Amino acid sequence: MLVIGVAGTELTAQERDWLQHDACGGVILFSRNFASKQQVAELSQAIREAAPRPQLVCVDQEGGRVQRFRDGYSAFPPLEKFDELYRRDPDGALRLATEHAWLMASEVRATGVDLSFAPVVDLGRGNRAIGDRAFSADPQVVAAFTRAYVEGMHAADMAATLKHFPGHGSVLEDTHFDDAVDPRPLDEIRALDLVPFVAGIDAGADAVMMAHVKYPAVDPDPAGYSKRWIEDILRKEMGFRGVVFSDDIGMAAAFSAGGIKARIDAHLDAGCDVVLVCHPELVPESLAAVEGRALNTASMAGLIGRGPLAWKQLIADDRYDATKRRIEGLA
Repeated sequence: MLVIGVAGTELTAQERDWLQHDACGGVILFSRNFASKQQVAELSQAIREAAPRPQLVCVDQEGGRVQRFRDGYSAFPPLEKFDELYRRDPDGALRLATEHAWLMASEVRATGVDLSFAPVVDLGRGNRAIGDRAFSADPQVVAAFTRAYVEGMHAADMAATLKHFPGHGSVLEDTHFDDAVDPRPLDEIRALDLVPFVAGIDAGADAVMMAHVKYPAVDPDPAGYSKRWIEDILRKEMGFRGVVFSDDIGMAAAFSAGGIKARIDAHLDAGCDVVLVCHPELVPESLAAVEGRALNTASMAGLIGRGPLAWKQLIADDRYDATKRRIEGLA
């Protein structure tokens, strides 16, 4: 299945046609798709009405610099803010992370959106793409926050997605623009970067998003289209039974697989359930690329249709104002 990007704040006729395609399982929203709470709720509804089957409507609403919905929403701090607090008050920091997750997920659901791709569980080791999106450089600290964050998202009745498997934090390059190669052996990655993923899976995380990073000591292919990483390590060794998303195939580090069809085939053949096609200009070729493939139409069923949460209902919740003040105070 594909999750696609659309161009603006309303659906075009062409985009409505895309949503009719059997392989289209959802839409990912960006800042370009947002004008207001009301508008994005209407867009979410229009997406569902345009498709013949349930659609996963999703977004990256992490906080800090990766927060697509801003005006009218809480100002969420980046996850790095929790690390300093953890050094002073570990229990308080973990409670606040759970509240961050609950508040973020609740506001997204009140918008009519099913899923925010969160939390980032990469290690904070200076990667250009991750930066302050990571909780900490310490894998045990990240693991503790991962458990807390999954708990908070589940408390808001939203599925949690661990990203970017098996860990994007220990390389410098930003895979949006460059290839990234992590030469470390598997045992070192297990002892460090995989620790938060183990914790998140144990906490009941519902999905994982893959990294476009190469780990040549483990497999010559990038993790996103590596059977070794997806089938052998994530599925068999780590026991993950949820949904596996690719990262965006429009990112530069995905080009190593070839053209659009080659990228999609590589990810699906390796075991990804869903391929992200975030750039609208790539959607027509991507939909054509999956013609004739057997589609796992049930793969995202558990992430969709958890029921909308009205803003009035959220604001009336006794927890909302107090939680918002605490979270924005940290920001």
